[in-house]
Formats: sequence, C-alpha cells, structure tokens
Amino acid sequence: MNPTFEDVITNAQELRELVGVPGERSKLKERRTLDDHCRAFIAHSPFLLMATSGNDGTCDVSPKGDAPGFVRVLDDHRLVIPDRPGNKRFDGMFNLIANPHVGLLFIVPGRHETLRVNGRAWITRTPELLASMAVNGKTPLVGIGVEVEQCFMHCPKAFLRSQLWTQEAWPAADALPSMACVLFDQIKPAGLTVQDYERDIAEQNVKRLY
Repeated sequence: MNPTFEDVITNAQELRELVGVPGERSKLKERRTLDDHCRAFIAHSPFLLMATSGNDGTCDVSPKGDAPGFVRVLDDHRLVIPDRPGNKRFDGMFNLIANPHVGLLFIVPGRHETLRVNGRAWITRTPELLASMAVNGKTPLVGIGVEVEQCFMHCPKAFLRSQLWTQEAWPAADALPSMACVLFDQIKPAGLTVQDYERDIAEQNVKRLY
C-alpha cells in the first residue's frame, strides 16, 4: 500500500536509530499489578480515555467520566469501569467483543502526570458488581472489566507543553461553535432548527447522565 505521506519510517530499528532508546527509569517504572500508587491515582481520577481496536485494525478512543473513584479496583490485577448512558454507538464495546485488548489513560484534574493501564477487557453484567456502582438509583446495564497486564505513570511533558490546566491559555468560550451547531450543520435535519438541537442536547445533559 502506498503511504499517504513521504519519507516514512517503516521498521522499528529505523525509528530507534532516529529517536534513541528509553532511559533506565522509563523501563523500570512499568508494573504488572496495581500497586498503592496506581490505586490512589485511579481513586482520584474522574476521567479516562479508553482505546480499543477491532479485528480489522480500526481504532476507537472513548471518554469515560464520573465522580472521582467511579472506576472500581477489585484487586491488584482487575478493575471495572461502569458504562453510563451515552449515544449508544458502542464503538469501543463492539471492538472489545472482537478484540479484547484495551488501553486506558487516567487523568486527574490539575495533575500533569497520567496513569497508563493496558490489558484485556470483557463486557460484564454481573448483577452484584453493577449494583455496587449505581448512582442516583440508576444501575449501569454493563461494565467493562479489565485484567491489567501493564501499568505505569506517564511523564508530564504533554500537559506542560499544551498548558492544559492553565486557564489563561484556554480559548475563549465562543472560539468554537457549540456541539449543537456543529451537528446541525453536518446533518442538516429537515424541519428542525439549531435551537431545537440546542434544547435537545441540553435536556439530555440534564436528564440522561445516569
């Protein structure tokens, strides 16, 4: 297959010769279990990104968020992510059915470090487990159970370069159009206005969080 870009790197040796090798600390920090530090980070994290891939290599990254501690650590090797109501596309879920490998990136507001967790995942509907993750009387229909194979803290450089937590560097609130406006322009629904979309999204954000 012809590459879309020019002068591409095509093998691992070529890449290593260009960028070098990881330092000793970067190699030694890798864990195969969730130690106390990993558990503490997960307990304080209200947000994570879940990366999956289908059998054909098609990838997806899905955000998951709730109050800090919403991800349940069961033991040194296992954690569970409750699935809260969303758009019902289930791109990541369908990927997991075909290919159980998963990558998680846990984020804590104000912290420049992140926690990376990689492993294998299953979609679980164990009643007692799901009941323990109910919020506002709403029990998730399923959860994503992850068996940890690799975990480590990731360095802060990306967050420092992006100034993600520096409010003064944030764009103005009106720098981008609202999601409702974007969807209206992309879908061009007949018989509806952008105000209808705004009201519908606002209503869902209030009534369908759980």
